[in-house]
Amino acid sequence: MISTLILFLALLIVYLFIKYIKLKGRVESRARDLYESWQAREMDRQVSEKADTLFRTWKLDEEKKIRQDAIKKSEAVIRGKVTEHLIPYFPDFEYNPKDARFLGTPVDFIVFDGLSEGAMNKVVFVEVKSGKTGALSQREKLVRECINRGKVSYEIIHNRE
Repeated sequence: MISTLILFLALLIVYLFIKYIKLKGRVESRARDLYESWQAREMDRQVSEKADTLFRTWKLDEEKKIRQDAIKKSEAVIRGKVTEHLIPYFPDFEYNPKDARFLGTPVDFIVFDGLSEGAMNKVVFVEVKSGKTGALSQREKLVRECINRGKVSYEIIHNRE
C-alpha cells in the first residue's frame, strides 16, 4: 500500500510539475505579449508627440513667414496709395497740382491742364504706377482704349430738386 501511495504521490508531483511548466509558459507568453503591446503603444505615442511637436514648430515658422510677407505686401500697397496721392507735388509731375483731381479708380487722376490759370489746354487722364511692373489692370486697359478711340463726352445732368 505504501508503494502505491508513493507511486500516486510521484505521479501527482509529475502531473503538478507539468501543469506548472505549462502555466509558467503561458504566463511568460502573456507577459511578453503585454510588454510588446505596451512597447508598440509607447512607440506610437512618442512618434505622435514628435510629429505633433514638429508640426507645431513648422506651423509657427510658416505663420511668421506668412505674416512677414503680408506686412511687406501691405507696406508696398500703402506706399503705392500714398505715392498716388502725392504725385502731383513731385518735381517730375509736369502739370500744376491745382489742376489735378484724384479719382483713384479706374484712373488715378484727371488733370484739367491750365484750369487754375483760367485757360484750359487739355484734359489728361493719369494712371500712376509704382513698383517693379507698370502693367495696367484689365479695367485700366479698357479705360485707356476708350479714351484713345475718342469715346469721351461731356454731359450736364440738371437735378431740379
